[in-house]
Amino acid sequence: MRFSLQLQYAISGIFDLAYHGHERPTQVRVIGERQGIPVRYLEQIFQRLRRAGLVEAKRGPGGGYFLARDPSQISLAEIVEAVEGTIDGRPKGVRSEVIEASQAAGPDFLWSWLSARFSDVLSDVSLAELCRMASREGVPRLNLTPQDYQI
Repeated sequence: MRFSLQLQYAISGIFDLAYHGHERPTQVRVIGERQGIPVRYLEQIFQRLRRAGLVEAKRGPGGGYFLARDPSQISLAEIVEAVEGTIDGRPKGVRSEVIEASQAAGPDFLWSWLSARFSDVLSDVSLAELCRMASREGVPRLNLTPQDYQI
């Protein structure tokens, strides 16, 4: 199975917010640089994530994107649906009437079964779990603790 580049960028971008963002707004430019994603493309993806209620935006100085909910409350299934649409196993652009008319020709029952299983697996993996996996795999984490300067 292959994932679209747009989906890979969406998961990488929102993972970056969860893993490195420390609950602070992060500019798309910074995420794009860290993840090697073109900024203009990433901005379009983040607009979809914002419309889906997965991230929020803050304008102005110190602005950027941040997670709309706790990472443990955002699943990979939600990210896939925000970017790719519903996980229903139908080829894009094919109406259900067309599928029903052709069901006798092949194992079309399989696609809905597979998509349900795929959706279950994606629903079981949260951003928090993805961050724990990254930590176990040794992915370096930015240390953005505020500096305390005294004069």
